[in-house]
Amino acid sequence: MKKSCEKIFSAVIVIAVLGFVPLSPVLAQVSSQAESAELRFLRQQFEALNHRLDVLEKAVDDVTWFERVGDVAYVDKVRIVGPPRWKEPNPTAQGAGNPIKFYTYVFIPRDVDRSKKYPLLVLPHGGSHADFDTYHTHIIREMVAQGYVVVAPEYRGSTGYGSGMYKLVDYGGLENEDVYASRNFVVENYDIVDKDRVGIIGWSHGGLIALMNVFDHPEGYKVAFAGVPVSDLVARMGYKDQEYRDEFEAKYSIGKTAEEDVKEYLRRSPVSHVDKLRTPLLIHTNTNDEDVNVLEVEHLIQALKAAGKKFEYEIFKDAPGGHSFDRLDTMNAKNIRLKIYNFLARYLNPPKPFKSLEALQKAGYY
Repeated sequence: MKKSCEKIFSAVIVIAVLGFVPLSPVLAQVSSQAESAELRFLRQQFEALNHRLDVLEKAVDDVTWFERVGDVAYVDKVRIVGPPRWKEPNPTAQGAGNPIKFYTYVFIPRDVDRSKKYPLLVLPHGGSHADFDTYHTHIIREMVAQGYVVVAPEYRGSTGYGSGMYKLVDYGGLENEDVYASRNFVVENYDIVDKDRVGIIGWSHGGLIALMNVFDHPEGYKVAFAGVPVSDLVARMGYKDQEYRDEFEAKYSIGKTAEEDVKEYLRRSPVSHVDKLRTPLLIHTNTNDEDVNVLEVEHLIQALKAAGKKFEYEIFKDAPGGHSFDRLDTMNAKNIRLKIYNFLARYLNPPKPFKSLEALQKAGYY
């Protein structure tokens, strides 16, 4: 049977690569109840292929980092550890309970004076099944131009590292501790970093992680920015489709629906932890966001107000770009990022803060 499956697999791959037939519709037509052993094998092979392609894409993108920011930053990628996995499939197996290993990027301005101390920005990527790629090129260039050291962790669940890493996902859980571990690693290992000037900034799922980090570790951060942050998983499960919910209901993930375990979904939601806020915070959202509905962020804002917390926020009205409105390369997006950097600079005092849009433009694009 295996040889037969391999023939089917090879044939479909050839067809897909040549562009004759899209894979998803072909596989979607097969009812899961009626799947044969061969088709189940085929699905497994496609899943494995997808992860291998992610690994290849990540390797290519890692090289691209040096080409795109190497003129202004030292680029490094280090491997560190976070807490053990939250679900241990075999608690008595060899190595069970060991800290998980993951990679993190470090960007250091090339013009640093090694006798001085510099502020650190922690930048978790969105996702969570995504990775820190050169989509962030101009943002990194803008940050290092101001004199920030930047750490960008590839926390558990990130893509580009195979199926094992992908299935370590702990949405709103220990991934937050991976990010905090990356913060601590840089503070402990780079003597040019000022441990008292650390901020965290993230968008989307990275915004959720930024919020959870300052809620759980207020002593570790002087300031935080959360852009279009995932804020309320219970509400989110209500307006997303089943394909999205499947990721949370998978055995390696939460393994239950929000209806079956509301408390668990709330535990992983920033809106449930607003009483812990002690850190200066700026929140941005956009009314035409096609990913994180503005209702989630409005719920967060209302909860923070109800808890009597001091923070800043702005709700943008149908800003071009939807979910990515302030991460684009448009002048409007750059103007908004300038607001974000000005907010961070009030608390982190970078050596070369932007004083104009022209300065940001020159740093990121010239």
